[in-house]
Amino acid sequence: MQVDIGNVLSATPGVSRDGLERLDDDVAVAHERIETGRADAEHGYASLNLPETVDTDAIRQAVSRFDDPEAIVTVGIGGSALGSATIDAVVGGDAETYYLDNVDPEATTSLLESLPLSETVVNVVSRSGTTAETLANFLVVREAMADAGVDWADRTLVTTGESGNLRELADQHDLPALDVPDGVPGRFSALSTVGLAVPALQGADLDAIVAGARAEADRLSGSLFESPAYAYGATSYALTQRGASVNAFVPYTESLEYFAEWFAQLWAESLGKDGLGQTPARALGATDQHSQLQLYRAGPHDKQVTLLRPRERDDHGIPETDLEGLSYLGGSSLGDLLDAEFEATEASLAAAGVPNVRIEVDRVDAQGIGELLYAMEAACVLYGELANVSTFTQPAVEWGKKAARGLLGGGDFAEADAVADKTRLVID
Repeated sequence: MQVDIGNVLSATPGVSRDGLERLDDDVAVAHERIETGRADAEHGYASLNLPETVDTDAIRQAVSRFDDPEAIVTVGIGGSALGSATIDAVVGGDAETYYLDNVDPEATTSLLESLPLSETVVNVVSRSGTTAETLANFLVVREAMADAGVDWADRTLVTTGESGNLRELADQHDLPALDVPDGVPGRFSALSTVGLAVPALQGADLDAIVAGARAEADRLSGSLFESPAYAYGATSYALTQRGASVNAFVPYTESLEYFAEWFAQLWAESLGKDGLGQTPARALGATDQHSQLQLYRAGPHDKQVTLLRPRERDDHGIPETDLEGLSYLGGSSLGDLLDAEFEATEASLAAAGVPNVRIEVDRVDAQGIGELLYAMEAACVLYGELANVSTFTQPAVEWGKKAARGLLGGGDFAEADAVADKTRLVID
C-alpha cells in the first residue's frame, strides 16, 4: 500500500513539510506506546496483533460442516457485520451474502421470504450474546427456518464470547462456535474470527488476507515517513487540528464501497470523543463527482478528501464510435476513463486548495484488502494517540443501548427515562 500526502502541503487547511517533521517526533512517542500495548496485548492494542494471533485453521474447521451454501446470512450489527461484508465484497464466492444489521421489519421479512432457507447458513455474531438487534433478528430467522421445516441448528454458525446467551445456545445445540478474540473491539475485528468466517464459507484464501495485513504490520515504525499507515493517521490528525473536521473517503472501485462504510464506523466510533474527532463522509468515485465533489471543491474548507484506488484492475474496452464529439473515447477503456476521473478530481481539489490524500494498493484482492484493513486500523490507533482520546471505548454508543433496552423493559436505566424529557415543537 502507498500513501501520497503531497497535496496537503500547500492546501487550506494544510500541513507544511516542516509541520510534518515536527509532528514526527510525536509519532515516535505514540509508536512506542502502541508497541507497548501490543506487547502486553492490552485491550484495543491487541487488535494490531491479529495478523500473528488469528487461527485461520480453526475458522476453516468451524465452517467445514457447511457444504457449498447457496446463501449466507450474517446476523450482527456494526463491527460484527461490516468487516465481514467488506472482505466478502472483495473476495466473494458462489454464495449470495446478506447482512441483517438492522431491525427494519419490512426488510427482514422481505429477505426471509426470498431465501432458500434449507440451503442458507446463518452466521450469528455477538461478543456479549446480548446485543438486542442481533438477538432479535436471530430469533426471527430461527423461527422462519423452523416454520419452513428446516433444522436451524444444522444451518447455524455462532461467533461469540466465552459466556452469554449465544455461548449457552451453541453448547446446548452443539453448534459450531468461534471465539471472539480478547481485547479486540468489534470495529477492529475484521481480521479475526468475526470478519473471516464468511470468507471461509466462500472458500476464500484467508492466509492471503492475513499476509496482506502482516505486510502492513511489518511496516509500522517510529516515523510517519516510513509507514504508510502512520503517514495517513498523522496527516489526518494534523489536518483536523487545522480545521479539516470532515474526512470524505472516496474509493474508485465499487468493490470497496463496503470498505468506505467500515472506515466510517472505525473513524467515527474510535475518534469521536471529548468534542474531538473527524467526521467521515462516504462517497464513490466516479459517481459522486457528479454530486458531492461540488461541495468538496467549492464549499467550506473544512474537509480532507481521501482518494483510494488500485493500480491494477480487470478492464473493459470502449467500442469505437462515429458519434461526433465521442470519438476520443473509442479505443480506450472503462478503466482508463475511471483513472482519468480520479486524477482529474485529485487535480481539481488541489487547484482549489482542498487537502487530499491518495491511497493506492496493487490490486483489490485478498492480500490488498488485508493491507487496507490493517493500515487503516493502525492509522486510527495512531490518530487516537496523537489526539489523546480513548480510542477503544464507545460510551455514547453504550448510552443509546441502555436507553433502548430500558424502553423495551429490559431493565431500569436512567438513560431510558431521558427519552420522556424530549423537548417538542411539532408542526402539523
